[in-house]
Amino acid sequence: MRFSINDIGGNVAKMDDRYTVKDNTTLKNLVVSSTELHPGKSTSGHFHKGQEEVYLFIRGYGKMELDEDHIQVQEGDVVLIEDGVYHRVHAGEEGCYFVCVFDGRRNH
Repeated sequence: MRFSINDIGGNVAKMDDRYTVKDNTTLKNLVVSSTELHPGKSTSGHFHKGQEEVYLFIRGYGKMELDEDHIQVQEGDVVLIEDGVYHRVHAGEEGCYFVCVFDGRRNH
């Protein structure tokens, strides 16, 4: 199957004043998820035991928390999140759009 990075297909998993999250669950072992994070807003911080993630920043910029580290992120960045690492994204003034890939099913 083929999708655009700007529309990964799937269904809305979460939506509120902070963001819209869509999950494509076509594959058996991986979920491809997109998040449109509104300007100045943040995702819910969380971690996963037994689950790794890859975040691909497609548009905009912001900051990402990885446990105690805070790193700047922007369009074109790829962030690898190891098993059990707390992570949270804070959008800049323009907001940001990112796609993440994780193994298993959504447990957050």
